[in-house]
Amino acid sequence: MIGKVVSTKMKNTVVVEVERFSTHPVYKKRLRRSSRFLAHDEIGTRVGDQVRIESIRPKSRNKYHQVVEVIAQESSEKKVKKVPSKADSGEEE
Repeated sequence: MIGKVVSTKMKNTVVVEVERFSTHPVYKKRLRRSSRFLAHDEIGTRVGDQVRIESIRPKSRNKYHQVVEVIAQESSEKKVKKVPSKADSGEEE
C-alpha cells in the first residue's frame, strides 16, 4: 500500500494515510475514502513523505504494518509567508 505520512510523534511509529476511490452504487459518483494505519518506521520518515507499507506480524496492539521504502520526500524548505510591514512598504507614519 502507498500512503502519505501524517504524524511522526511516536517513537519508531508513524501514522500513514492511504486513500482509495470507490463508486456509489446508485449515483455512480466517485468517493474518496481514506484509512489510517500505524506503521513501524526504522527509516526515519518525515511528515508529508510518500511511503510504501506492508503487513507484518503484530508489533503492538495497533501496529500491523512496516514502512518498506520512501517513494517521495516532502521538500525540506519550510513555506513561510512573510507579512508586509510598514517599514517594508516605504510608508511613514
